[in-house]
Amino acid sequence: MLIRLCEQLSVWAIPAVLFVIPAIGYLRGVKVYEVFVEGASEGFYTAIRILPCLVAMLVAISIFRASGAMDACVSSIEPVLRLLGVPSDLVPLAIMRPLSGSGSLGMATELLNTYGPDSLVGRIASTVLASTDTTFYVLTVYFGAIGLSNPRYAVLVGLSGDIVSFLASIYICQFVFGA
Repeated sequence: MLIRLCEQLSVWAIPAVLFVIPAIGYLRGVKVYEVFVEGASEGFYTAIRILPCLVAMLVAISIFRASGAMDACVSSIEPVLRLLGVPSDLVPLAIMRPLSGSGSLGMATELLNTYGPDSLVGRIASTVLASTDTTFYVLTVYFGAIGLSNPRYAVLVGLSGDIVSFLASIYICQFVFGA
């Protein structure tokens, strides 16, 4: 019974929110449609402002992969990660994840197809995707949206979080699911 209740709540949650928020705005005297159109207009201009930053980032990622720099990075850090007990097939995922969400999702899908979702590598890859972020994408979009050109320590902090999350994913999965 509890499961059926949760299923019904999950089916109606988004439609309820989409109804309740405009209804509350209307009851408070907000011109809901006009405010929505104004917000959509601002979103469009924000998208136009960040588009050059996104294109530059995607071109840089493509050059990074096509030039062989990705393979060079993987081969250079692989021995260190092997000493830490990191499966070598996860190294490209660790490098791609801060750069590209779709690229890292493609790599994780390939790992899942190769090893299976219930394998240790598959579980670690899934945990890495869930616990790390696309740091450079986030910085590009958010900083590009507000016109900030000097990220200061944001890159260092973001990449440090990604590294810690990656290593924690490996050790927690090895602990929980066995090595």
